[in-house]
Amino acid sequence: MQSYDFIIVGGGSAGCVLANRLSASGKWQVALLEAGPADSSPFIHIPAGIIPVIRSDRYNWKFWTAPQAACAGRPMFWPRGRTLGGSSSINAMCYIRGHAWDYDHWAALGNEGWSYREVLPYFRKAENFEAIDRVPGARQFHGSGGPLNVAEHRFVNPLMRAFVEAAQQAGYSRTPDFNGAQQEGVGYYHVAQKDGQRCSNASAYLGEEVRRRPNLTILTNAHAAQLLFEGKRAVGVRYLLHGHAIELRARREVLLAAGAIGSPQLLLLSGVGPRAELERHGIAQVHELPGVGENLQDHLDIHVTWKEKTRHAITLHPASLWRTLKSLWQYLRGHRGELTSNLAQAGGFLKSEPSQPIPDLQWHIVPFIYSDHGQNLAPLFRHYAYTLMTCFLRPESRGTVRLASKDPQAAPLIDANYLATERDMQALVDGLKQARKVLAQPAFAPHGVEEMEPGAAVRSDEQIRDYVRRRSETVYHPVGTCKMGRDAMAVVDARLRVHGLQGLRVVDASVMPTLVGGNTNAPTTMIAEKAADLILGDAALGVDVQHYVPEAASAVMAEK
Repeated sequence: MQSYDFIIVGGGSAGCVLANRLSASGKWQVALLEAGPADSSPFIHIPAGIIPVIRSDRYNWKFWTAPQAACAGRPMFWPRGRTLGGSSSINAMCYIRGHAWDYDHWAALGNEGWSYREVLPYFRKAENFEAIDRVPGARQFHGSGGPLNVAEHRFVNPLMRAFVEAAQQAGYSRTPDFNGAQQEGVGYYHVAQKDGQRCSNASAYLGEEVRRRPNLTILTNAHAAQLLFEGKRAVGVRYLLHGHAIELRARREVLLAAGAIGSPQLLLLSGVGPRAELERHGIAQVHELPGVGENLQDHLDIHVTWKEKTRHAITLHPASLWRTLKSLWQYLRGHRGELTSNLAQAGGFLKSEPSQPIPDLQWHIVPFIYSDHGQNLAPLFRHYAYTLMTCFLRPESRGTVRLASKDPQAAPLIDANYLATERDMQALVDGLKQARKVLAQPAFAPHGVEEMEPGAAVRSDEQIRDYVRRRSETVYHPVGTCKMGRDAMAVVDARLRVHGLQGLRVVDASVMPTLVGGNTNAPTTMIAEKAADLILGDAALGVDVQHYVPEAASAVMAEK
């Protein structure tokens, strides 16, 4: 059995950060296990290659939820990255951290060290913000010289400019930096790109020089099947590779970074979780933790689509062949032009009602017709269109991730429990009305023909509610299933150590106690940066990673 100081399960957004930071000194032997293949597809690296990658069976887990009772009984498609870089290799690259309030709220829940003031240095550490001298006040909030390159757009679709102008005509303020002093307003997203290519967390943190480190072993197509325990201590991982089961030993820690779906699934498969759930599948319990797989949260999205006449929209219509060839030539010549677009170039943060203290809705606008996460391409052959998407940022609904089988290669049971509260529904109704208001402004008059969805016939609140039930979809931000905290349903403590166990931490979006007000890749990267400091600090002190005891944690912090 091969042994390492640290074994990281999951080569996604968090796992790439951990692999880099823990192996940087050369002191520790580190293994990174990723269930998917290497990030070798050219469509991963071409920003506008999102649709081919999200349609891929090779690079996408392609999860489905259970039928959602409040969404007309529909099962919902959940794309998640299955390659080095995880979902940062297939997402829309929008670099958004959320609101400062989100992190202060985590701290108020009893998670010491997670206030906005305390996590901002880790956002800055991760980042190389290209526009740091062009955006007013950027140096206070952004970093320079970090691995994750954050850039402005090299190409801007005219429909994006129309949106920003129309939103201002509708009374929304212009915001130059959603991650700066003021989140509220409309503007252009900064993107995780470098030199016109996607800057996934794999590209950022696992470059060729890092991958050649002699103390870092990266194993792809290695599907983790079980965590190995001796008593209450995690001592290794069993994984599947080409039909063979292989075990690795961890001398110090196992770091679970498999995401909001994979991390709770692997804990349950390994006997960590509620007894009733484990017994249902004949799994021997190692440790009782009732919160594993609970507290699932996600941003639900509803869209308004307009037919477009100026042909700035992206389609697969034969008439766009010359434009496609031109874009390909520009990209191959110098990573310029339309293929550098992340598609969702503009958007904004707004309030569902004036009484809200901070923004609770987010907009993304895309220059094409919504087509079921790119799975149904037929509408793209027929229509020029643009779509404004609205999501509610702080849903009250809570779902679950449970086992469908004790087969580690079987997909888990995901129940998002969308629209379980009146507040979640009403916020989307209010958001759709505000989206319509923007799309009706003079700036869109040269572009728009007519509203395709929900359509002119859908006017009353009840008709909009029915539309939300039938057509809302995920905007790809599941979190919370191994939440950080002190209460009975918490899975990890503020140092991300699994309660009641030794040698085991969870480091990914699953530890978020509540969903942040924005996209989730930047916060997940921050979590891993902070976790790396915690892990290396404990290792340097010779601290044994054990279950959370407030007095012991205080003593460790005092010693540091």
